[in-house]
Amino acid sequence: MALDHPVRPTHLRPTAELAERVLLPGDPGRALAVAQALLEKPPRMFNHARGLWGYTGAADDGAPLTVQATGMGGPSAAIVCEELIALGARRLVRIGTCGALDSQLELGTLIAAERVLPEDGTSAALGASAPLAPDADMLARLVDAGARAATVASSDLFYDPRADAAEGWAARGARVVEMEAATLLQVAERRGVAAACVLGVSDVASANGSRRLGEDELEELGVRVGAAGYAALRSP
Repeated sequence: MALDHPVRPTHLRPTAELAERVLLPGDPGRALAVAQALLEKPPRMFNHARGLWGYTGAADDGAPLTVQATGMGGPSAAIVCEELIALGARRLVRIGTCGALDSQLELGTLIAAERVLPEDGTSAALGASAPLAPDADMLARLVDAGARAATVASSDLFYDPRADAAEGWAARGARVVEMEAATLLQVAERRGVAAACVLGVSDVASANGSRRLGEDELEELGVRVGAAGYAALRSP
């Protein structure tokens, strides 16, 4: 579906070439760590405007890869994804963390979104009214890379005061919750590009309170999620 107005990059200010394939962490610090792990040394900074760090370089298959932070939540992710697509991105993978709605999930588990519940305002404003699906080929590659296919809920709120929200998402099959996947998939569908999402479980709720990975473990998980995301984009 075409938008009624053109998108011009006004928030991203490229200082290097953009690759057609892009990994999208929310956290700028994770963007740097993933770029350092996956790209030729040193990676070239693609964007630093608004603190949304992005990097471009050659990956180990010899082709260009961009790693670009989206910031937190659907509104920021929508701006970044729209502008990347306007600049020429054609395959995008969100690489992030999530909270487990299923207490049986272990910390550090990799989740490939096979279905995303659009429980956030941004994807709804963009027309999402039913569960969203990723690109099938990229989903299969994420599973081959070790991620578990599962239903994901996207929400606007990290600190959600609604006691029944998580129960409702779980009743509809969601095993984890995060904040940007539905926006990415809806923007991608509207723009006719391929997109997928892989997440690492950073928090697990329990009867004794939520368990969360430590900072060093989170950094390691971010790089693992990045490697899985790259597997979905890697040239044969």
